[in-house]
Amino acid sequence: MDFAATWDARYPTLSKSWMSHWKRIIPFFAFPADIHKAIYTTDAIESLNMTLRKVLRNHRSFPTDESAMKLMFRAINNISKKWTMPIRDGKSALNCFAIEFEDRFPR
Repeated sequence: MDFAATWDARYPTLSKSWMSHWKRIIPFFAFPADIHKAIYTTDAIESLNMTLRKVLRNHRSFPTDESAMKLMFRAINNISKKWTMPIRDGKSALNCFAIEFEDRFPR
């Protein structure tokens, strides 16, 4: 059974998106598993998005774009104070990053 045909049949839009962006997707799979785990965690991103939506929903309109940006900046500053938990397996991912991107990694 052809894998691509299966995806095309079940999820035509998703399959088309993957194939059109394949050159940007495939390098992700070349990284070691530890880096996958560090990159592929979405909980922090989802939490940030939820908090920003909540803050923006409470303010129905803004006089300027700048006022909306200031509110989001303050919200992100408040949220970042709660970011104290380390990434699971973060040490090993950090080591992999240091090896993989030695020229760009701070010492």
